[in-house]
This record gives sequence, C-alpha cells and structure tokens, in this order.
Amino acid sequence: MSYVLVIGAGPAGLMAAEALVGAGCKVIVAEAKPSVGRKFLMAGKSGLNITKAEPFKAFVAQYGEAASWLRPMLEAFGPDEVQDWMRGLGEEVFTGSSGRVFPVAMKASPLLRAWLKRLEANGVEIRTRWRWAGWRGEAWVFETLEGEQQLAPDSVVLAMGGASWARLGSDGAWAKQFAGEVAPFAPSNAALSVDWSDHMAKVFGQPLKAVALSAGALVSRGEAIISKRGLEGGGLYPLTPALREGEGLFVDLFPDLDEAALRARLARSRGSDSLTNHLRKALRLDPVKLALINEFARPLPDDLVPLLKRLPIKHVGLRPMDEAISTAGGLKQEALDGQLMLRTRPGVFACGEMLDWEAPTGGYLLTASMATGLFAGQKAAAWIKNSAT
Repeated sequence: MSYVLVIGAGPAGLMAAEALVGAGCKVIVAEAKPSVGRKFLMAGKSGLNITKAEPFKAFVAQYGEAASWLRPMLEAFGPDEVQDWMRGLGEEVFTGSSGRVFPVAMKASPLLRAWLKRLEANGVEIRTRWRWAGWRGEAWVFETLEGEQQLAPDSVVLAMGGASWARLGSDGAWAKQFAGEVAPFAPSNAALSVDWSDHMAKVFGQPLKAVALSAGALVSRGEAIISKRGLEGGGLYPLTPALREGEGLFVDLFPDLDEAALRARLARSRGSDSLTNHLRKALRLDPVKLALINEFARPLPDDLVPLLKRLPIKHVGLRPMDEAISTAGGLKQEALDGQLMLRTRPGVFACGEMLDWEAPTGGYLLTASMATGLFAGQKAAAWIKNSAT
C-alpha cells in the first residue's frame, strides 16, 4: 500500500487525508500542535460559517485575482458539496438570511469530532506535536517529543496554513524552506487601528450598522464594531486589500439615501434644538453614527451632507498580521503545476492557506481550504498510481 504524508491537520490537510485514504493510500498526518483543527475550532467559536449559498459566479468572484486558479477546485467542491459533506458526517445545516451556511449545532467541535472518527475508522494516523523541520537528503525531518524523526513517504501533501494566529498553528515558518517560491505574507481580513479621542469610549464594543464602507475601488455593505483599538468586523474585512495598499477608509452613513433626501431631512425646522440634537432627530442618528460625526466631521461644515455620504475614518493602518483572520501571500501559482504539485519537488503537493490566494470571511475561506485540500489529495493519489505503472 502506498504511503502518503500530510503535513498540517487543519481543514485542508484533513480533507487531503480523506481523499487519499479514499483512494486506497495509507496516510500519516503530522501536526505541530498538541491537537488538530485549532483554527477551525476558533472559527466556530461564535458560529461556524462554513460556506455561502449563492450563485456560483458570485461565489467564485470573491476570490479576486485567484478566481480562475481556484475555479476548477471550487466547481468540484463548492457550497453545495460542502453542505452534502456535512450531512454525511451527521451534521444538519441551515442557511441564514444572508446566505451564510452553518451547522445546526453552530459549533465546529461536533463536526470535527465526527470527521476525526471517520478518518480514524478509515485508517488515517494522526501524529500530534510533530513539527516539520525541513529535509535531510530525501527524508522529511520532524521535531517531536521523542526527538528528531525522519519519514520517507511516497508522496507529500503540504497543508501548513498561512501566517496568522500563530498560537493556533499558522505561523508561516515553513516559508523559509521555499525561497523564491513564496509571495510575502500580508494581513487579510484584518482589523484597522484607529487612535480614537476619549469621547469615543462610550461606544466601544458597539456595532456600526446600515452603512457602506469603502477603500479605493472596493465597497462593502455590512457591520463593523467600534473597538478600543479601532474597527473590526465582517463589513470591514473585504476592504483589506485596498487598506493594505494605503488607501483611505470612508463610510457612507446613509447608503440608502441620496444627497437630496438628506438635505430635505436637514431642512426641517430646527426650533430650539442644538445642532447636534437637530442632526440626531432629523436623521435618526444612533449613538455610534453620531459619535463618528463628532469624531471626524468637526468643526461641522455649512454643508454636512457630502461628509455624511463619505466620512473619512482617519486610521493608522491594519492591525498586526498575527491578529488577522487570514493572510495573503504564500506559495505562488507559478511555483505549482495544474495539479497543485510543486514544480521543484515531484510528488509534493500543496493546499489551503499555504497557497497565494485570499478571500473575505463569510464561508469563502473554509470552502476554498477544503476544496484545495480535496484536490491536492486526489492529485497526490493519482500521481502515486501513475508513478507505479
């Protein structure tokens, strides 16, 4: 029986292992951390949004420049297939009003337990606290609690993640082994640092709702949270590529009203109200929006409407990469062939967030990680079969 090594036991690595064992291969999974799927479990802490139910064209477009590269993998294992896979593990799913798909149990732990049980029943061996340390000749070297260990598999699937949340296993340390083949890591789906004035403290932890956020050519509708350190949340994260390039952040506080409608509201009699109270009443401003106006629009201009539609949020850049949900960068597309095999190392395949792609939150990250893991596992199995003939 052929022997395949998978390095990394996140969603991509476990999906590769499932594909390999399904093809009749013996599989060993090496994981640096004491337990598997740590980032997967963290993603499910507040509800595991595993994919997005929407037309495929819109779904694949969320991967930006990498869309054409990932398309074949997502066609084979996209939103519908993810849901069927979950049901096959005994986890029912539901789709929220925005199209986001969750397990009924909401958490990741029941799904992961069922998955690991099935992998174990099919003969997959998982070795934790095995950290890859490079090569010695043709052998793959690992640092373990029992000292250095070496393996000589028939094929290898690399699934070691990107470079965010190092405490969960994705530290990007593997990149030094692939000089010239890796695009530099950068934060993706990252929070933004803002040096708030003291008056903003009263709205820390509160959501900024019903707005449109923009940076460069990117626009996002969704919520953001005002935190002590700045802004974070699903409405902000899709703008990371532009913010990373130094673009400014702007917020349209009334995306469903045009300037004429806003002026009509502000033209109503002010009476004895202060300007602030007039704004609050005429525009039905909630405390968070009013706080932002006071933070970034003072002194108030004679014509406030343009600022209400495009209020600049003065920031000092993205939060550190290790705080980001994911990263851009990784193994370049040109470093791999169409089977996700490294051009410089026959029989070695790569998948998941090790690859140079990025996508917003909302199920896109997990779906592509699993889709590329499945694809890499299938191609590794096919490579072994062809090598034996």
